[in-house]
Amino acid sequence: MSEQTGTIAMTTTCTTGRHDRHDVYAAQCPCRDVLDLLASKWSALAIGAMEEGPQRFGALQRRLEGVSPKVLTNTLRRLEEMGFVDRTIYPAVPLHVEYSLTRLGRSVAAPLAGLRDWVEGHIDEIQTARPA
Repeated sequence: MSEQTGTIAMTTTCTTGRHDRHDVYAAQCPCRDVLDLLASKWSALAIGAMEEGPQRFGALQRRLEGVSPKVLTNTLRRLEEMGFVDRTIYPAVPLHVEYSLTRLGRSVAAPLAGLRDWVEGHIDEIQTARPA
């Protein structure tokens, strides 16, 4: 831990070759893309909904009140591209598509659940602190 900054120095080497180590504060670190995706409310909520098991698109859209089909589609695509979600197509008429968490998705579900729980537990205090 650095005495001056109070932060833990990371020694993990970057596999992209764009910088020496993983550092979410570094402009070129791919960690930023992951943080951006996971910090999105729709990603955090979609991952939470999939903790209950595989979900069809319509079920996710109903569970995530207020999300548009376009935004949900884009969110699920990004989660799939980064390895957090699997998309399974079942041959039926009409096609049956399910989304489920991968091992990586399940590993991030607990920290996101903690954040969602914290927000629900502190929302009254937060709203009281906000200017009128």
